[in-house]
Amino acid sequence: MHKFHIVTLGCPKNEADMDVLRGIFESNGYKYSQDPVKSDYIIIDTCGFIDSAKAESIDTFFEYLELKKDNRNLKVIAIGCLVQRYFDDFIKDLVELDGLIGVVPPQEVFRVIDSGEYYLKPDTPMDVYSCTSRYVPKTAYAYIKIGDGCSRRCNFCSIPNFKGEPMSREIEDICHEAEFLIKSGKKELILVSQDNTLYGVDIYKKQALTELLKAIDSISGDFIIRVMYLHPDYLTDEIIDCMQSLEKVVNYFDIPMQHGSDRMLKLMGRAKSTAALEKMIAKIRMKPSVIRTSIIVGFPGETDEEFQQLKEFLNRNEFDRLGAFAYSEEEGTPAAQMGGKVDEVQKQERLDELMELQKDISYDIMKKYVGRKLRVLVEEYEDGVYIGRAFMDAPDIDGSVFFKSSREITLGSLVEVIIKESYEYDLEGEVI
Repeated sequence: MHKFHIVTLGCPKNEADMDVLRGIFESNGYKYSQDPVKSDYIIIDTCGFIDSAKAESIDTFFEYLELKKDNRNLKVIAIGCLVQRYFDDFIKDLVELDGLIGVVPPQEVFRVIDSGEYYLKPDTPMDVYSCTSRYVPKTAYAYIKIGDGCSRRCNFCSIPNFKGEPMSREIEDICHEAEFLIKSGKKELILVSQDNTLYGVDIYKKQALTELLKAIDSISGDFIIRVMYLHPDYLTDEIIDCMQSLEKVVNYFDIPMQHGSDRMLKLMGRAKSTAALEKMIAKIRMKPSVIRTSIIVGFPGETDEEFQQLKEFLNRNEFDRLGAFAYSEEEGTPAAQMGGKVDEVQKQERLDELMELQKDISYDIMKKYVGRKLRVLVEEYEDGVYIGRAFMDAPDIDGSVFFKSSREITLGSLVEVIIKESYEYDLEGEVI
């Protein structure tokens, strides 16, 4: 019996892909090995987006190639975004790798490895699949990939260059996967793609996120639905109203706005002005909701004045959750050709200043939850304290709710917690 081990790098979309890939291997008689050195195959799913992610992938290659000293039959195979982007370079420069497979569906990854070919780069990325089987993670949540690819062409982003055009999965297929996960005990389904507002534009010739959400919401069971990655230029009133009206969809809006200066937004290739963004924010906040956004500092041409405009934008709108990043130049993008580069020291100074500002904003926001009841998904128990997440917390990127209980709580369950204390990003309470 062949054994395999999977290393997942990058975004939650890769996690969804690798859960499906693991399910396919296991359904075909392969055995998953927790110990990579005892495996026949180590499959490394890569990220090719920014320099730090690329470096992590390369370092991971060499880390696992070292294991071949203890297992001469071990094959280390790199797959995914970075491979698609630099396939020809890797063929020449990373001869130590035993296989290279670009952006293809999990079924195709399995076919290539099972056949002993190990090498494949499609001329056109083909990364969407039907879910025939998947591994069920031990977490209380699971990611469901509803589509992939992107046609937005933001000036800082290289993803369309190696992910290709948008491709959506059929609603029926996604619902089939959702039902399987719910029956397997998952309490939170997190919908991911490069941009969820693109869902359906290829197969249904229109935005179809609302139809998908209604279909998943109608599935019986006690679970919640979280929607990630909503491009602000294409987030419609219809999508907002749908998310806020469905019982199982949490009012969590993950909207990467990227900046608070009109000139910077235009340079980034964004269509909406700050005024239009604030109108959208006001629309969302007509009902109790959480808004998470991401910001890029140090984009080419960003002046001190525009950085100040960004801070004022954040102060005015007080986002519940925020991720900020220093601009990373990506080859093949319009931004890489722009003048007015911001030096690395200034980028980091601006980033630090922005995160200090957000820390204060978040501290004030979190105080508003004291005395409130929140439904919490319980995920851990440590030293007499349960740890979970409420509706405003996505896994790995947001905060947590810490609470105690006089009765034993089953991990993976949803419970009501009364909030007693608040901190900069986290909450503390007691189970009701």
